Amino acid sequence: MALKVGVVGMGGIGNNHANCHKNDPLAELVAVCDVVKEKADAAAAQHGVKAYYNLREMLANEELDVVDVTTGGYENGSWHFEPTMEALAAGKHVLCEKPLSNDIGECREMVRVAAEKQLYLGCNLNHYFTPTAARARQYMDEGMIGETVYLLFKMGFNGGEETYSPNKTPRFNQPYAHMKAFLTHPFSVMRHFCGDITHVQTFTTKPGFRKNQRDLLLSVNSIHVKFADDTVGYLLSHRGDAVWGLGGWWSVEVAGSKGTFCIENCIEKLTYWPAPKPGVSLGLGEEAAPEILDTGIKDFGQTFPNRIHAFLEDVTNGVPYEHVRASGRDALATMEYIFAAIESYEEGGQVVRPHALPVLHGDPTAERI
Repeated sequence: MALKVGVVGMGGIGNNHANCHKNDPLAELVAVCDVVKEKADAAAAQHGVKAYYNLREMLANEELDVVDVTTGGYENGSWHFEPTMEALAAGKHVLCEKPLSNDIGECREMVRVAAEKQLYLGCNLNHYFTPTAARARQYMDEGMIGETVYLLFKMGFNGGEETYSPNKTPRFNQPYAHMKAFLTHPFSVMRHFCGDITHVQTFTTKPGFRKNQRDLLLSVNSIHVKFADDTVGYLLSHRGDAVWGLGGWWSVEVAGSKGTFCIENCIEKLTYWPAPKPGVSLGLGEEAAPEILDTGIKDFGQTFPNRIHAFLEDVTNGVPYEHVRASGRDALATMEYIFAAIESYEEGGQVVRPHALPVLHGDPTAERI
């Protein structure tokens, strides 16, 4: 039986999620909610479901299995906590947009309560729900990467001085808005491939054309990390301050003792280079013939139905709570790294150890491992 879903927050992302649920055989979209009546009514008409103007009424009048929270707020996350907590208190599973919250204390509490109530809490960390990431993960699982040595990540927006215009909205014209709202994605992908991050060092700035406009946003982030397995990593992100070169707006390269892969433009292209074999002589600048997966997909929007389907699938299959893909705990990890990056910047580039994640205890009554 399809899971009954209600979506809260009917902006562009909310309507995107609603469309995904409508087109997924594991879901039945039954209601939409927004405190702005016009948005709720327009979404209800578009999707053919009932409109609500506060979550309390939607929970009281609909038999929901999942509440999908797509509200925004300051730094794109300040309105996630209350509806998520209200849905969890009502015994509903929750899929929350990223960031889990723009407040680290709220993030930790959301994860704690979901675990305490044994409810699924997922987050829309959609950037590794792609055919390119799946094939890259397969390379790793099959031993074709070997021991990981380094990870390089570049992600942001193409832009420059001539196309820049200041974002004067108080909700986003905040020093750390780009870090909190956007770095969830690269950090989630980095952790997906290389595991937990134990050390963070950050240098953050903004170009002169932003300073001249009194733009508060710290838009350029240079972050050096160390993973728990001693792999080193580097993340560079900016918000339209320059034009990206190789790899496009989104690229991740993971290099290991047996091979290296690079994903370009998130969902579009994957290249794998095997390490040299004994007895094979390669000159400087030469390389073994790479394997290339070119999906032909240029629409980043296709990551949304993939990720949402995965959450619906996990809930439908009743996977152990700690095994849900892109879980609230996974989203919390990205925020712990972001807040460690902020602390490092504020301390002049000092190395910071991120706050420990909650321990996974497991369910002794679960038959599946």
